[in-house]
Amino acid sequence: MKKLIAGTALGLIVSASAAMAEDVSACLITKTDTNPFFVKMREGASAKAEELGIALNSYAGKVDGDHETQVAAIETCIANGAKGILLTASDTSSIVPAVQQARDAGLLVIALDTPLEPIDAADMTFATDNFLAGELIGKWAAAALGDAAADARIATLDLAVSQPTVDVLRNQGFLQGFGIDLADPNVIGDESDPRIVGSDVTQGNEEGGRRAMENLLAKDPTINVVHTINEPAAAGAYEALKAIGRENDVLIVSVDGGCPGVQNVADGVIGATSQQYPLLMASKGIEAIAAWAKDGSKPEATEGKAFFDTGVALVTDNPADGVESIDTAKGTELCWG
Repeated sequence: MKKLIAGTALGLIVSASAAMAEDVSACLITKTDTNPFFVKMREGASAKAEELGIALNSYAGKVDGDHETQVAAIETCIANGAKGILLTASDTSSIVPAVQQARDAGLLVIALDTPLEPIDAADMTFATDNFLAGELIGKWAAAALGDAAADARIATLDLAVSQPTVDVLRNQGFLQGFGIDLADPNVIGDESDPRIVGSDVTQGNEEGGRRAMENLLAKDPTINVVHTINEPAAAGAYEALKAIGRENDVLIVSVDGGCPGVQNVADGVIGATSQQYPLLMASKGIEAIAAWAKDGSKPEATEGKAFFDTGVALVTDNPADGVESIDTAKGTELCWG
């Protein structure tokens, strides 16, 4: 794969597929190019694009939340005559006007992993059921604690202040799964359950997870349950707990199911994680753009849902009654397929 660096005004990482079709190109726009989840997504899109003879240009912001870079990338894709865009949006509502501009220009826009607000602002969404992903780890955590769940001290390590959809869905799913009454299911942090110590944002990376965990421990050092938006944030939370000697008496649950995250479950860093499949999301997205370019057809949602569900599985080596799961051996076999 040939790598190109875009102008500093855009701050974009661009990569072009070696199999360059004469008249069909596509764009992949992710939140960052460092998070392993998005690295795997790019691998899936690149492999499928090469297979189908589609020229793929990949763009990524410097950090999660870099909305302006994503807007600039969409404008570049329109100007370059792309047939479609695969997008994981940092700001799921503010990106909508740029997405509409692309659709008005005849591009198919597929949201990957993170639904837009509203969800039908994109032509289709290929994603994990993120609420279910959160609910699974919430149910598992409550079951793992047993009677002690009634007195849990819960911290949630979320993504961003803007509360993108994927952030809200995972947080609210976790709380509901744990048995906490939701206030507004579209908002993080408005619950009144006294078991919730508080929430902080991580930007989905290890440094942010460590910082957020330190902040919440300063608020209440008795925290014993931690929900994290993803596994890099979970790794950071673990390091903060380890620094004060509490790494063995706090239950951490997360979402992603990447190979490093599954290993962290096997090693006892994370109690359980919900595994999703970014390579499948991306490859299905490229197939959708190929079909759009060929005959104008659009993908259909999974029956009963507003998006195409790419699946989720709870990964843990400590199964709980009533919560379906797979072990880390199976999770390693499947990680990010």
